[in-house]
Amino acid sequence: MRLKNNPYALYLLSLPFILAVRYSGGDLFSWAVYNALFYFALPLVLAYALGFERGELGVRVGALKEYRWALLLFITSLPLSIYGATLPEMKAYYPIFDFSGPLDFLLKELAVGAIMFAHEAFYRGILLFPLARRNEWLGILAQDVPYALVHIGKPGIEVPYSFVAGIVFAKLDLRAGSFLPSFLLHWLGAVLFDVLCVLL
Repeated sequence: MRLKNNPYALYLLSLPFILAVRYSGGDLFSWAVYNALFYFALPLVLAYALGFERGELGVRVGALKEYRWALLLFITSLPLSIYGATLPEMKAYYPIFDFSGPLDFLLKELAVGAIMFAHEAFYRGILLFPLARRNEWLGILAQDVPYALVHIGKPGIEVPYSFVAGIVFAKLDLRAGSFLPSFLLHWLGAVLFDVLCVLL
């Protein structure tokens, strides 16, 4: 199999990074470092070694006008977030960290942001874009199945929810030519949800 600029080779060689993140340990800040390493830095090095450029991986700003869809999705998801924050299993799980005050809460949300940046760069960038250039729905499903599976162990509703969200995020990012819209939507939605879980 020819490796140079081969999206299938990039996909298969990137899958072990999922296990590396899954079995990394430590506190929230250590986990953020592991995510940045195994979901962003090393996959990017691998992609470069295989001949891919940043733009081919969705690692760029992209079309700013398409970011409006992320804002629209954020607004329309507010009622669902409010409802979800009232569910006992969600309130017991989120936020995923303990905090001692507003500043500690903010610092830990920034660490969560780093984790989500790495997640979106990996799933909606490196795994998605090269395959989607060959076949859009192949790329969407190829990144979405492992993305949903890594949610096993979280509250049960998250696995099907993440599968649907992964499709929406992928379509959004392909329109924009960047993984950044789904990152912003994912992170801001998570921050809002954490705040709601604390306050409601």
